[in-house]
Amino acid sequence: MLHIRGATVLVALLLMLAPAKAENRVALVVGNTHYEHSAPLSNPVNDANDIAAVLKRLGFEVLLGLDLDKRAFDLKVRDFARALNNADTALFFYAGHGLQVSLQNYLIPVDAVIESEPDLDFEGVRLDLVLKHMELDREGKTNIVFLDACRDNPFTENLARSMGTRAASVGHGLAPVQTGVGTFIAYSTQPGNVAADGAGRNSPFASALKRHITEPGRNLTAIMIEVRKDVLEETRGRQVPWDHSALTQDFYFDLASASGSLPKGTSTSPAADEALQRRLQELEQELKKKSDPQQTANVVNLAQLKERLRQLQEANNEDQQLIFETNRKYSDRLNDPSARNSLNSEIGKIMIRMAQRGQQQDEVRAQITKLETEMGLASEKRK
Repeated sequence: MLHIRGATVLVALLLMLAPAKAENRVALVVGNTHYEHSAPLSNPVNDANDIAAVLKRLGFEVLLGLDLDKRAFDLKVRDFARALNNADTALFFYAGHGLQVSLQNYLIPVDAVIESEPDLDFEGVRLDLVLKHMELDREGKTNIVFLDACRDNPFTENLARSMGTRAASVGHGLAPVQTGVGTFIAYSTQPGNVAADGAGRNSPFASALKRHITEPGRNLTAIMIEVRKDVLEETRGRQVPWDHSALTQDFYFDLASASGSLPKGTSTSPAADEALQRRLQELEQELKKKSDPQQTANVVNLAQLKERLRQLQEANNEDQQLIFETNRKYSDRLNDPSARNSLNSEIGKIMIRMAQRGQQQDEVRAQITKLETEMGLASEKRK
């Protein structure tokens, strides 16, 4: 066990190494399978049940909605909004039909009858309404959205026929969403594309998500990289999950991993980086007076490793934003095969960079674990 005297040093160590406080986590999980006016989908109810079960194990209070009609869907969103008053983390998962018109995204209840554009406002659930309640009066909180709602569906075709010359505003899949600060949104496939329902119990996206979401030591960005790789492999490159992040801090589903991250609210500005480096130097000098040189070196090395992990995460966050901007750049040309090829090529290069950083993050985490074990901190964290 680490024995270091001195109030100043103890406070500094606690700031760097103490577990994060317990979080209040709330999730709304919806799966719509049995549509009354179209053929049923295979897996959304299974997807919702399985994701809900995993989230409960990860400490979420889960509101589960299966085969929701319009009224039931609206009531679930209202209950979700009320439950978010004291939530640190809000999560929304939706599996089922969804469509976009004029870059506005709609989630489709099982009883929807959509024959013309005005029907959308009364028969569908606007995604931006859900996001509004997740972000309303929740500054500094974390919002996470998973949308497995890009399945090809008859509503799009019927709507396009009714709109005549304006049919071009009916897009395939879902449109990119501008999110507020603190929100992360992931789609099961890229803009303008449709996602597979899946031949087994789950869709490719939900199957990969439930498999990786419980992995310890991986933050949200790292989890999505693994999900993306699995879905690409299963669909032979036809489906590319993508996401847009406006998060300002790391998020770990695994609470034990979250306890080893930097303190909540840590700034990532250049001024904060300089302040951190100065504090590390001060800490090193203080520890030299109060402990043996080897322990001093270990503590400083541990802090530097955690700072390196933060830098890698920040670089991945920037690339997540670049993916979003690249998708938006090509969003109005996705019917052009050449534009689609260019989009896939540019995103592929970004994803390779992120995968390489993911490997570096794994190496740094392994070094942190090894050092914490040598210092006797690993056993303390498990208590």
